[in-house]
Amino acid sequence: MKRVIQFSKFFLPMVILSVVIIACGIAGLFIKGINFGIDFQAGLIEQIRIAPAAFSLTYDGSQSVAVSLSQNKIDLVVTGIGGDNKTYSFPFSQYPSAGLFIEAVKEVPGVTAESLAPASVPMDSVFVDSSKLTRLSETPYFFHYVSMSMEQISVDEVRDALSGFEEVSVQSVGEPSDRTFQIRLSDDGSVEQAGSVLASSLENALVNHFGEDSVVVVSSDFVGARFSASLAKQAVLLVVGALFLILIYASIRFRWDFAFGAVLAIIHDALIMVAFIVWTRMQFNSTTLAAVLTIVGYSINDTVVIFDRIRENKRLHPDKNLTEILNLSQSECLGRTLITTITTMLAVLSLYFFTSGDIKNFALALIVGLISGVYSTIYIASAFISFVGRFRKDKGLIKQDQKKPVRIGESL
Repeated sequence: MKRVIQFSKFFLPMVILSVVIIACGIAGLFIKGINFGIDFQAGLIEQIRIAPAAFSLTYDGSQSVAVSLSQNKIDLVVTGIGGDNKTYSFPFSQYPSAGLFIEAVKEVPGVTAESLAPASVPMDSVFVDSSKLTRLSETPYFFHYVSMSMEQISVDEVRDALSGFEEVSVQSVGEPSDRTFQIRLSDDGSVEQAGSVLASSLENALVNHFGEDSVVVVSSDFVGARFSASLAKQAVLLVVGALFLILIYASIRFRWDFAFGAVLAIIHDALIMVAFIVWTRMQFNSTTLAAVLTIVGYSINDTVVIFDRIRENKRLHPDKNLTEILNLSQSECLGRTLITTITTMLAVLSLYFFTSGDIKNFALALIVGLISGVYSTIYIASAFISFVGRFRKDKGLIKQDQKKPVRIGESL
């Protein structure tokens, strides 16, 4: 006979552990708050790099010259009336350094390159400001770079540069040598065209502190106050609606205490994920919300499988009490639960290790949710059913429809 693990012995300690973790998460909400992404908090979020210019390009001709920078080359696309349309390509394999590129770009009529850094700067390390127009003009168009030999810039130094703003959040992104920071400025809705105003004010403050042509905007997002409030409300309604529908489904398929146990386990998983997000300062955005809803669906699936096994085992073992049935059912499904979770985890781990940005955070949230989902099915849902069963008249026994035995001589 298969060994039955006595999960019920650990119901109380595990519930206490969960309460402590959730309490820490709730405390974190008041102490640190949630690191809302641009989806749920009105304001401007910019990712910037403090990087000097490697060289600049200008154009004084009558045509239009557009710059296209990719991972392995720079293209200059010349278009316009009164001239031949042509694309000049400068692959990094052929022009690996800034000095070689500057010499080669002289073949483009009207384009002038000015070196602003050592000629040995690798071309595959240069980048541009995403907020600038990619069309060349008499105004210099800068290419920037960061090298390992440069002095690192701390988050505190960036905060000092932005001390004039009332509500500002600064976080370091990547390695310290990357000199990359994420900056969030809040918008209270009192300023018209707040996006452009905040972006301009932010750039001016950084330029005044770190120098002109040394601040590079990697990405920029802005959401107005009215839109962010609407998104936050919809997110809450989405989660509450999902829990309500799951409660209805579980109530129809099982008893009320089973249904509440399933919903309690799901709420537990969601709160554990919130605690993790709060204390790790992971950005909470629409991608993170998708991870929470994914775990809600995954967790109820695992719980329903266990509940079905409990109902089946009560029919097969009518002499056992509810606690014994719970232990037996959990033991029988443990292998299935672990194999399913590990298989799913392999795919999620691939996302975590081989992606970046929001997808990486999505995978990390799923990893925490998957572990919590297995834990809550065993120790939260079952613990609730066992606890409620003590106060029922039938002691939690699951009644099954059985035919009355027929005695000899009686008619069927």
